[in-house]
Amino acid sequence: MSKFKGFIAAAVAIGMAAFILAMPARADQVDFTNPAFAPAGGITSIPVGASEFCKSHRSECKANPHAVGATVLTEARWAELVQVNNVVNSAITAITDEDYYKVAEYWAYPDDGYGDCEDFALAKRKALIAAGWNPSTLLVTVVREAKGTGHAVLMVRTDRGDLVLDNQDGRILVWNETPYTYLKRQSQADAGQWVDLVDPRTTFVASK
Repeated sequence: MSKFKGFIAAAVAIGMAAFILAMPARADQVDFTNPAFAPAGGITSIPVGASEFCKSHRSECKANPHAVGATVLTEARWAELVQVNNVVNSAITAITDEDYYKVAEYWAYPDDGYGDCEDFALAKRKALIAAGWNPSTLLVTVVREAKGTGHAVLMVRTDRGDLVLDNQDGRILVWNETPYTYLKRQSQADAGQWVDLVDPRTTFVASK
């Protein structure tokens, strides 16, 4: 069994063992105009790598019939986020698509223990879904680093705001506490569609 597949099995056990189960928040219970939530725009183009990934993982790129606005962030759910983020970041060796797959962009689950930034995000998303999180609150997101290069993270919509799980920073931060410019993310209604993100900030945190 690969390190990644073994971790998914562990994530299922984590979700089943959680004594406090978080119920999803209703949209009318969360103030999505709060700056802790990244403002979303309309439907936009899907990244090339995501489009190709969806062709081979169609069941994971479809409408979410039970979409929720956000997940209530209990202590148990926070512990799951921290553990998933730490374990995936430790278990996977970062390598670019050009170096590993010999192509500019390729999204895949890092079953063999190697992956690019979007592969880290996909692994975390899959592990959290296995632990019982609603897929509509786990959104792969494309950002731009301060130096201008593209990057991908996992945005988690909670009642405390949009939290970012990042392979370049072990901390879990609210989206507007990170040094990135946010461009687009998966739609909550349909994992196979993407929406623009409207980043209103004019001053960004200094790059690492």
